[in-house]
Amino acid sequence: MTQPVDATSLVTPEIVEAYERDGAVCIRGLFNTHQIAALAQGIEENLNNPSPRAKVASQPDDPGWFFEDFCNWQENAAYRKFIFESGIGDLVAKLMGSRQARLYHDHLLVKEPGTRQRTPWHQDQPYYNVEGHQNVSMWLPVDPVAREASLEFVAGSHKGPWLMPRTFMDNEAKWFPEGSLEDLPDIEANRDAYTILSWALEPGDAVFFNMLTLHGAAGVSGGQRRRAFSVRFLGDDMTHAPRPWTTSPPFPGLDQELAVGAPMDHPLFPLLTG
Repeated sequence: MTQPVDATSLVTPEIVEAYERDGAVCIRGLFNTHQIAALAQGIEENLNNPSPRAKVASQPDDPGWFFEDFCNWQENAAYRKFIFESGIGDLVAKLMGSRQARLYHDHLLVKEPGTRQRTPWHQDQPYYNVEGHQNVSMWLPVDPVAREASLEFVAGSHKGPWLMPRTFMDNEAKWFPEGSLEDLPDIEANRDAYTILSWALEPGDAVFFNMLTLHGAAGVSGGQRRRAFSVRFLGDDMTHAPRPWTTSPPFPGLDQELAVGAPMDHPLFPLLTG
């Protein structure tokens, strides 16, 4: 792999300020064509050999196909090389104001041409088994993404509150019990009431957002695929929060190895800095 990204020059004080204020930022030209090509090859390998955690998140009658898979860095050499050799750990540590950055998990999201299925508005952290504020998710497309098909973010929503996580297709509360968290507002019906951020992206550009930032995306029209590789990172204050339900993604048996409130110091979540 080529020279790692230069976190010092890329993560300017203005970028950090925007991340802290809005909960989402775009950094352009972050990765070069060789890195994107290698990652795209890893994505194709993942599509040809999905893990037991993979799922189709679109209906059978959808003319496209929305595919997701999780936690494959240990088996996928391209993912592993990208995560550990690109220098992304130093960049996200600086972005979230943390001494260290730890890998949480990888997440592949592919929408084939013609996919109608939206990615509904949601926060990521309520699906997870972690607590804390120093975190960041990177969303990196290996295909050009039009503004209309890109992720959208509600600026400032990372400041809370936690909102009810639901299944994407059936709107079921499989995680927190009904009524235990406030439901999401109907953002689509009242878009003018929110500051919504989004960017058209080219391969090499990346979006970074807090795990509590409300985000969603439309389907993919025309003939363009939308293959995106997302990586979640944990900072200094993130701790283990075991749940009585199966989280997404699941980490079976982790509650037997990490206590409630313990730092995420475990081989599943290796340090990327220091």
